Amino acid sequence: MAAVTREQVMRTLEGVRDPELGGNVVELGMISDVSIAGDTVDIGLALTIAECPMRSQLESDTKRRVAALPGVETVTVRTTAMTKRQRAELMSVARRRARENAEPTQVSSTTRVIAVASGKGGVGKSSIATNLAAGLAQNGFTVGLLDADIWGFSVPRMMGATGKLEADAETKLIQPVEAHGVRVVSTGLIIESEETALMWRGLMLSKALEQFLKQVNWGELDYLILDMPPGTGDVQMALTRMLPQAEMVVVTTPQPAAQRVAIRVADMARRSHMPVVGVIENMSGDVFGVGGGKELADELGVPLLASIPLDQAVVSGGDNGIPVIIDSRSGPAADALVVAVETVTAVVPPADLETCTGRIAKLIADLENGAA
Repeated sequence: MAAVTREQVMRTLEGVRDPELGGNVVELGMISDVSIAGDTVDIGLALTIAECPMRSQLESDTKRRVAALPGVETVTVRTTAMTKRQRAELMSVARRRARENAEPTQVSSTTRVIAVASGKGGVGKSSIATNLAAGLAQNGFTVGLLDADIWGFSVPRMMGATGKLEADAETKLIQPVEAHGVRVVSTGLIIESEETALMWRGLMLSKALEQFLKQVNWGELDYLILDMPPGTGDVQMALTRMLPQAEMVVVTTPQPAAQRVAIRVADMARRSHMPVVGVIENMSGDVFGVGGGKELADELGVPLLASIPLDQAVVSGGDNGIPVIIDSRSGPAADALVVAVETVTAVVPPADLETCTGRIAKLIADLENGAA
């Protein structure tokens, strides 16, 4: 395997964003140096102040993204404090961005975006996505759920989401439909009935995703869960362009045939500089076997987030519009999904809205207003 290059590392680091300023650590001048020795990458990360409360998140995001590059085994991050001159340059970049660049989507830069993906259909990806979203909302987070499987939408039924997507007369923005405390958007909430076939070509798929990201009033979200279509097509490529902060969870069933296909979507993510944060093994048990998810996670060098047993309650919950994770009757799948939610929030923690750079920006603005 070819050694990773500095250019690849820097491009990957463009996905590490300061939540408050909305810029990435490369354009904000926060990467002081990058050195590569074989399969080891050493990164210098300069923060506005050494005690920055976002330090842990920025360090972990930096390490996770670079570690996802093929050929990288070890990543070290050295954190230092910016000089006064560096801080001034950073704030200059931030002001210029605010003037010149409108927010490209309605999804806040503080939102943690998790794309739930699989190499093929039939592995229960939508069940995982809906239960993750419902479980996060149960834990007090503000959650959006985007059904990016434009052709094969199933989220409205699984979430019990009814009604139609409509635009607000004043803002002209589409309002999500709420179900179980989750803000839901899907093409299934636009068409006449769920039996209606969508016969759209590839360009229309990516345009639909663009509309859902740019013209939906998502509001402030802690998490946006995306139920991705299976495979590695137009929607996946559009996502990496429009939501650079997105990170992927790969869903597979235990058998080797499913693992081999799941590796393809992970390869697509890494080629697009989207970190794969973990694997969820679904339908684990006697019928499909066990252990395949762990093997896939080990091969990808990421954690196994959860192993969800084959359970009829998951199917019933999806058909009835009540995700099993919030059903009052507990069961093995519900218990495992609770663990999955806890693990996902540990691996991809919610962003802290009050960052050190944000406070410095406010301080500088206050000083400038005082001088005026």
